[in-house]
Amino acid sequence: MRESRRLIRRSDREERELNVLNGELHRLASQLEYKARHDSLTGALNRGAIFERAGRLLEGGALALVVLDIDFFKSINDAYGHPAGDAVICEVVERLRGAVPERAEIGRVGGEEFSILLPEMPLAEALLRAEAVRHAIAGQPFDCLPGRIVTASFGVSDTARHGAFGDAYARADEALFEAKRGGRNQVRAARAVP
Repeated sequence: MRESRRLIRRSDREERELNVLNGELHRLASQLEYKARHDSLTGALNRGAIFERAGRLLEGGALALVVLDIDFFKSINDAYGHPAGDAVICEVVERLRGAVPERAEIGRVGGEEFSILLPEMPLAEALLRAEAVRHAIAGQPFDCLPGRIVTASFGVSDTARHGAFGDAYARADEALFEAKRGGRNQVRAARAVP
């Protein structure tokens, strides 16, 4: 009888230890999944996650896309250093979060390039939203660069349900380059699909 109780206590202790280890494994798996999908600097979705999310959204409906790039970002790094450049990138993402609808998805798809997915939003409304985001970025100096205004250029496209996100991205990217060639700190719409 005493041996049975001892074995039961040991079994209970081992079960508790296994439960603790199982909980730790779940926590680590969640952390790894988060890190695989998010940019480590900003917490925004990374390029792969944005493309994956866009594909899923297009299965259910239309999608507007905003692509933006910080203007003259290299000069910020050169003048203030890379830590200041990182701080600018983080502050841009915070301003994006404050200026987009709750359903929007924000991603960092390159060094100083970002994408915003706007599900079920018509192009005209997406252009207005991009203009509001442009103003949120350029409207006041950045905390990390006292007295300095940071601007960004924007390209906006839309895609019908089941459309190809790669095509929408290419069209928005082309519109972004038109905004840069046109003087920067502006929003341009992508050409309509023929």
